[in-house]
Amino acid sequence: MDPTFLLRGVGLGFAIAAAVGPISLLTIRRTLAHGRVYGLASGVGVALADGTYGGIAAFGLTAITSVLVGGRAVLGLAGGALLVVLAVRTTTSVPGPVADTTDRPGLMAAFGSIFGLTMTNPMTILSFAGIFAAAGLAGHGGAEAGLLTVGVFLGSLAWWVVLTTVVAGLRSRVTLGALTWINRISGLVLLVFGLVAVATSLASLVAA
Repeated sequence: MDPTFLLRGVGLGFAIAAAVGPISLLTIRRTLAHGRVYGLASGVGVALADGTYGGIAAFGLTAITSVLVGGRAVLGLAGGALLVVLAVRTTTSVPGPVADTTDRPGLMAAFGSIFGLTMTNPMTILSFAGIFAAAGLAGHGGAEAGLLTVGVFLGSLAWWVVLTTVVAGLRSRVTLGALTWINRISGLVLLVFGLVAVATSLASLVAA
């Protein structure tokens, strides 16, 4: 067993999680609106999804990968629809004390929504599969694959700990007026991501 596979997994998980996209935007907005614990709960959901897809790639589960890739249009449609819902919630949410009691779902809802959103993106499994293959990390047996999987989860989690800590540190400087505009802009960007995902998925389904 090669223990360096754990460190390699940590590095890959951190790098992939750090890519800017709707997940990062949503986590930042949640941290600003509701605090570090709430943002970190969202980050744990992403890290678990990354670890799941990383494990599929590391263990070389080609059958599962084929099913996920084959169903990417349906998954993309579901993920896009979820993004649209989250965009509407973000845009219409009320910052301040009222938001703390009426706008914020529970920590498990924060975890579950982002976990589901990340899992509906088949490009994640393709990213891990491509990177593992290019780096020669695939097909090394159960022990190494296990270390890679754990490493990816820990690396991804490390990124979300860093991100939510930094954002939470800036939270006290954000006024209610600024947070209102952050909600509106974040919601608009998430809406664009969601509508593009839905349109692309529908086009793929029609073409098929």
